[in-house]
Amino acid sequence: MPAKGKHRRPKQNPITRKLALAGTGGAALTLPLISATTAGAVGTSAPAAAVTTVTAATVVNVAAAPPTTYSVVVGDTLSEIAADHSVSGGWKQLYEANRAVVGDNPSVIRPGTKLTLGAQEKAATAAKSAAKTAAKPASSYANNLDGWIRESLDVMAKHGIPGSYNGIHRNVMRESSGNPKAINLWDINARNGIPSKGLLQVIDPTFKAYHVPGTSLDSYDPVANITAACNYAAARYGSIDNVNGAY
Repeated sequence: MPAKGKHRRPKQNPITRKLALAGTGGAALTLPLISATTAGAVGTSAPAAAVTTVTAATVVNVAAAPPTTYSVVVGDTLSEIAADHSVSGGWKQLYEANRAVVGDNPSVIRPGTKLTLGAQEKAATAAKSAAKTAAKPASSYANNLDGWIRESLDVMAKHGIPGSYNGIHRNVMRESSGNPKAINLWDINARNGIPSKGLLQVIDPTFKAYHVPGTSLDSYDPVANITAACNYAAARYGSIDNVNGAY
């Protein structure tokens, strides 16, 4: 069972508050307890040619990328080639792009004929999309209380830690008035050599026990402090939202 200590709140200090101690390992956070038509290749003997493909990863300069081609082999049809290579517009578009080499009859394509697939357009589009995604900057957060809470909430979401913006903000304002360097040097924790620190006034044992990977190991770090405190509150009270500070 957690030990609880009370102390008189000095009126001149906004961050003095009740103490809630976790009984396991001495860890404690100073938060209050609450409640188509096919086209076939004619049957002549010809060796199969290698297929040239282009992917988004290999397209370095989209504007300079050469047309993607395919050499017809025995048994090929325009519809099969279009489907196999995801040609936009299907066999009809493939035929229109290669009418000069195929001739007037799309049902007759001769082995060895070099067809322009038109897939370079698809590859170019994919390359542009990949480049756009890679160039997209990571989410940025303001270096203030609003930004610290929002960043912490994103970290919490990745680790399944419950809590809301309002719940965090309410407790931060009660515990430290939004000062990330706040420290309590007069309560029982301070007398025991483990003063409460940071936005949510977390003592070092609690911070270490509930530290969330990916955040700073500095207990004064705003995001690390909030996230560790919310992780502790989730384990002890169900959520930081359940810590209402009614005392």
